[in-house]
Amino acid sequence: MTIDSRDGKTLSWTLAERSLLNGGVSVSQSSGRVPEHPTTEEITLQRVLEALVDPVRRSIAVQLHQSQGDIRCGGFDLPVARSTATHHFNVLRDAGVIRQYYVGTSRMNALRSDDLNARFPGLLIACTYETTGAKQPS
Repeated sequence: MTIDSRDGKTLSWTLAERSLLNGGVSVSQSSGRVPEHPTTEEITLQRVLEALVDPVRRSIAVQLHQSQGDIRCGGFDLPVARSTATHHFNVLRDAGVIRQYYVGTSRMNALRSDDLNARFPGLLIACTYETTGAKQPS
């Protein structure tokens, strides 16, 4: 990044240097574009279950579980309006079920399966099998 200062000198910084200037916070985080997520230790069973009890939110989790990668917000097959979908994504993110980040202008969604399995082994599998109607492994 190059910036012209008031005295006419040109200043250049790499992304790592900009991160240091922002107190060690990455540039995308400091700009407010990356929403806050609970840490693995902050994920509670109560909040996860409350998030997944709703069929629309459970559908989002199932679609992420079945996908080969992360999915942008507009890439889900949901029976609700865009504003309602935003609410559902926020509930899932706040519960620690998904992680959201930006790629260009698209907000991407990733299932936090490693974090959920570390906190509550087998819960995610149980919820996704129940929704898809597949038999749960013995």
